[in-house]
Amino acid sequence: METKEVQWSELQRDPKSVAALADAGDVRVRRRDGADLLLTREDRAAASGEGAIATVRMLRNLIAHVPVETAAVALSDEFPWLSLLPADAVNQFVAEFVKAARISAELGQWSVLAELLRGWKATAAVYADPDLLRQLSGPLSDDLGPVPVPVECDSDER
Repeated sequence: METKEVQWSELQRDPKSVAALADAGDVRVRRRDGADLLLTREDRAAASGEGAIATVRMLRNLIAHVPVETAAVALSDEFPWLSLLPADAVNQFVAEFVKAARISAELGQWSVLAELLRGWKATAAVYADPDLLRQLSGPLSDDLGPVPVPVECDSDER
């Protein structure tokens, strides 16, 4: 199903025609001053969520019935950076991936899985750089001073 696109001004000017488009499929509403919006009918969204939950449950059950190495190979097709991680880290990734995918599907909040993937991809990047890996794996010899207070950032800044 193709996603139709409209401008924010069109939604304001003629909401009934935009609603008719949403009856036929998803509608992306383009905005100049913010992130685009995606309009979808509630019944389609609910069905999509149910499908996602069923798929993740199937994935979890499938991974539970195959050796971790087999699951790791399958996930490596999608995430080639897994080859940079040591075997025990790959096994940990597989377990965390299944858990985060299930949580994300149950909540309908895929940010849980996205954050896990960002973290593991960053870890793989460290393993790809021997000097950085050595620096981060070794003991700290100096007091580097106070740690600054964390600052919240928009998801677009990550």
